[in-house]
Amino acid sequence: MQMFFLLKCFFSVLIGFIRKILTKLFHMKHSISEHQKKLLHNFLSEHQVLLEEKSIEKLYIYSDMLIKENESTNLISNNDTPKFLSRHICDSLVPYIFYKDYIKDDFKWADIGSGGGCPVIPLCIILPKVEFFAVEPRKKRALFLEKVKNNLKLNNFNVIDKKFESANFKNLDIVSARAVSTFENDWARAENSLKVGGKFITLKSLTSILHLKEDEKNNIIQYELPEESQQYAIVSRGKYV
Repeated sequence: MQMFFLLKCFFSVLIGFIRKILTKLFHMKHSISEHQKKLLHNFLSEHQVLLEEKSIEKLYIYSDMLIKENESTNLISNNDTPKFLSRHICDSLVPYIFYKDYIKDDFKWADIGSGGGCPVIPLCIILPKVEFFAVEPRKKRALFLEKVKNNLKLNNFNVIDKKFESANFKNLDIVSARAVSTFENDWARAENSLKVGGKFITLKSLTSILHLKEDEKNNIIQYELPEESQQYAIVSRGKYV
């Protein structure tokens, strides 16, 4: 009986210790300001998006990792570091906001020139059943993406450290690009990699794509980001033949 009592006490203390460790892991202090967190929350609420707490936590961890990495590798403008959630995470979630009814669990999605991981990593976090390919030929950036994959245990995330044209993708459901090249150039690269019925999606400033309104094959949706004066647009084009 005494041995049983001692074992019970031991396991009780052990379980309490493990709970404390897990609490620290999943409720870590972040370098992101409370104001930024509130802007993200309001942006998601405005667009009627409800994310699980573990997904929000992963977005915070990724943001911390990128801000830290940006001290040695130029991933984003230093001016954008204090507003990374509102400027970059919110923007990365826009394809999900406007195309969530189109996206299916078995989709294969490639991102051209993923850089520091926007929009592909935030999308990967909130869409764990979609298989993502981050195509980034620059070595330091590709290594950072691998680090994020391992730290966040993103099993649906693949890093391709070569140019998009060399990856030889076929029958993709979605190809995306953010701040890579012109719409015309990115579409030319994406088209042959898409399956019939697939979509190319890109995020641009509104002023840079006004000329695309003349082509009925392009679908353009205008949107705003928190505390940004500039207007933005998500442009998509489907492959039908």
